[in-house]
Amino acid sequence: MPPAFQPQPETITLEKYEALPENRRIEVYENIVYDMASPSQIHQTISMELSNIIYNYIKNKKGPCQVFSAPFDVKLSDKPLTIVQPDIMIICNKNQLDGKRCNGAPDFIIEIVSPSNPADDYIRKLYYYKNHGVREYWIVDPHRKTITLNYFEDNIISVPYPFDAIIKVNIYDDLFINFSEIAKMLNI
Repeated sequence: MPPAFQPQPETITLEKYEALPENRRIEVYENIVYDMASPSQIHQTISMELSNIIYNYIKNKKGPCQVFSAPFDVKLSDKPLTIVQPDIMIICNKNQLDGKRCNGAPDFIIEIVSPSNPADDYIRKLYYYKNHGVREYWIVDPHRKTITLNYFEDNIISVPYPFDAIIKVNIYDDLFINFSEIAKMLNI
């Protein structure tokens, strides 16, 4: 098919993005719209467990950070417009929160891989999160039964762990997540 007849990607401005219906799940990379699929049961279970562990840790420590789960917008860039909805994030700078979204990079992000589009988490999001200032990024892959740790502050990139590992959250001194408990719950 000649290039002139190929469908053009949908582009969007912040104003158009904010006017979208709340039930439309999209992310925006450099003004281009990418539709998102609904998460699976395994995805939701992992997300809830990890969110609870992190939330309880922050609450018990009386720390200044907050944990958020998708769907919650993170605007990484105005020009070009880049808005993502990480599965789980920790935001320590309350000035980034405006009541609608996080403006700028969260300190910590976890993405749970969708079997239909693993490259999104392993390649695209890794690139954007690293280049926009996320301190730490984990990729939880239930299909491969791995957790890939990226701690950008110490230039640690793509360190894989098995699903039975106990993994330290590097932005904290004493937060460890035991994935074997989550794996047992999921029977994986």
